[in-house]
Amino acid sequence: METPTPRFSYGTCRVRRVRRSARCFPFSHFRRALSSSTQQRAKRRRKHRGSSGRNRANGRSGSDDGDKGRGRDGPRQARKSQLRQWVEAVALALLIMLFVRTFLLDQFRIPSPSMERSLLVGDYLFVSKVHYGPRLPMSLCAPYTQWCVPGSVFPDVRLPGFDDVDRYDEVVFNYPPARGAIDQKVHYIKRVMGLPGETLRVRNKAVYTGAGKDQLDQHELLPTMQQLWTVEKSEAGYRFSEGQLDELGVSAVLPTTDPAVVRVQATPKAAEAIRSWSWVESVEPSIAERGGEERGFRSPQLFPDGRNYTRDNYGPVTIPKKGMTVQLTERTWPVYRRVIDVYEDRAARRLGPGRYEIDGKVASEYTFREDYYFVMGDNRDDSQDSRFWGFVPMDHIVGKAVMVYFSWNDEAGWMGVPRFGRLFEGVG
Repeated sequence: METPTPRFSYGTCRVRRVRRSARCFPFSHFRRALSSSTQQRAKRRRKHRGSSGRNRANGRSGSDDGDKGRGRDGPRQARKSQLRQWVEAVALALLIMLFVRTFLLDQFRIPSPSMERSLLVGDYLFVSKVHYGPRLPMSLCAPYTQWCVPGSVFPDVRLPGFDDVDRYDEVVFNYPPARGAIDQKVHYIKRVMGLPGETLRVRNKAVYTGAGKDQLDQHELLPTMQQLWTVEKSEAGYRFSEGQLDELGVSAVLPTTDPAVVRVQATPKAAEAIRSWSWVESVEPSIAERGGEERGFRSPQLFPDGRNYTRDNYGPVTIPKKGMTVQLTERTWPVYRRVIDVYEDRAARRLGPGRYEIDGKVASEYTFREDYYFVMGDNRDDSQDSRFWGFVPMDHIVGKAVMVYFSWNDEAGWMGVPRFGRLFEGVG
């Protein structure tokens, strides 16, 4: 018996001359669908390639220009962003520095020897504003410049501090006799010797202060305070060597008409060392006597005018204090006229002997509105201080010197050298 030939095998139809069996239809339909799908995908790919080719051929210049534009704009935008970041960083740094300098800490340089040997020429200081309280700006000025809006003067406002001005504090202040807005006046640094309400007197270079003229306590020279000493040598031929002067910290040696006598500007400790030298007969303080004469030279004009004071024999003067009342007389008027008229802005003038006017009204007494201080330089004989121009108002005080953060000696070597031993040295 002949074995019949299957009409399909594993889903595949045999090719016969007869009509295909319906049993082959499902798989054959799938093949046709798959073939059609493959053809459609190939057609789409060919179409896509053709479209891309036409775009590249027809749109090359526009595409290139766009690419070039994007190429230029990208780095330009990056540079702008980087520049903006730098500007913002610099502006923020300037604002922080301005805040610190206004409210916390400022820096100054010592230009003169008036505070030697405590502070030397070339010292760079940190000055604390938080000790006595930061003073708000009194004029509208561009930061880090000397330009200010004309007429922009604001009232004195000082924020609370954690300390009061005390005796022997080294304070930075605006120079009182200068004209203009207070915070634009030149800066000075001196040591506080007299407090508000005290009576101060200098006798033979010694400073006395107290609550009244008959209750004055002597304040000895601090170890860093300098003054003039008269040195008498056994023979005129003896000379000071540079090494000896540098070792003792002597600021100056001044000749006199007598070749055996010189004056030295030094601390008490240095004077004691000079006194021990075998060729030195004596070392005594150089005292300017009443009348201003001191062995051949005269003191500059002192405060107040018309008094027979010298820098070594001065006073007594009573330092104004807030709430203190003073009688206006021919003796007190020269002492307090500037305080009333300028520092307290009260339009004070003298009408005649014993007659005075304040703010257009006749007055016989005056009550002070502010505290004042009497300051002196450590280098007593080479210092322009309160002995010459009077009291320092509280609203002129900037802050307290607290540290020497750097020091440069211009006189050493060709270009000068740093004083490494004074780096970050405390002030006091």
